[in-house]
Amino acid sequence: MQPVPESQTASAVLMIRPAHFRANPETAESNAFQTAAGAGAMVARRARAEFDALVKALREAGVTVELFEDRAEPVSPDAVFPNNWVTFHADGRACLYPLLAQNRRSERRADILTALQKERGYRLTQVEDLSGAERDGRYLEGTGSLVLDRPHRIAYACLSPRTDVKLLAEWAGRMGYANLAFHARDAAGKLIYHTNVMLCIGDRFAVLCLDSIAERAERARVASRLAETGHEIIAISLAEMRAFAGNMLQLASRDGGSVLAMSARAAAALSGAQRAALAKYSRIVTSPIETIEDHSGGSVRCMLAEIFLPRDA
Repeated sequence: MQPVPESQTASAVLMIRPAHFRANPETAESNAFQTAAGAGAMVARRARAEFDALVKALREAGVTVELFEDRAEPVSPDAVFPNNWVTFHADGRACLYPLLAQNRRSERRADILTALQKERGYRLTQVEDLSGAERDGRYLEGTGSLVLDRPHRIAYACLSPRTDVKLLAEWAGRMGYANLAFHARDAAGKLIYHTNVMLCIGDRFAVLCLDSIAERAERARVASRLAETGHEIIAISLAEMRAFAGNMLQLASRDGGSVLAMSARAAAALSGAQRAALAKYSRIVTSPIETIEDHSGGSVRCMLAEIFLPRDA
């Protein structure tokens, strides 16, 4: 099948308002960004308030948010991160992904796919389901594992317990992508759990924590490929990455421009020069989500599943 050309920036995103947000003990071992262990009604209320403020900021910036409520049952502490279980593509396909934590697997929801088709006007023609790899202990967690250069059809992926190299190759073959796998570690030497905390690819720029790629040849390969595809590399440090400065997402706005969504913590971690470099390409939109970041180890980009599906006329 001939690949359908795809923009780097989606104008619509799927977001799930959390019902039972709390720290997830099943994800803590592989996610060093998860620093708080709290649970309870107050933590859940704060997370919902942060979520609602982010939705409001994105909508005011001209981004379409397809909002769904989390279900009362089963309890899904990380339901706020739909980008890990689904991706949507311009050729009408959706992909479903295998997740490491058993208590996250119920996040995959057929009812949402149906509602996008039947109620919200999107055309979904095929579902590629990789979730069966969970039975073999192999995982690939959506656009947490995969940072996609969609126009050039390159999938960047740092390998970790959540990103299996053979499954990455299988996904790339199904979707018509090349893949570029590498290893990335934090300041303590621990493998970075998701690529999207150390790399963001926009239409003409890339935010990259080069210091996290210790192996010189891998670092050069990632940097050169980004440069060859026309991306200005805006480097961030390990400390800036730890503040989620790599976990951002460029989106299309209704006014014809673009916005760069990130958390308030991430924006505060950037220098004036870094913010100015990013502002050349997009208007920066921020919202504070410290409760979500501390308890789950994910930030704004993780909360957004881009929708590239065609719309019905």
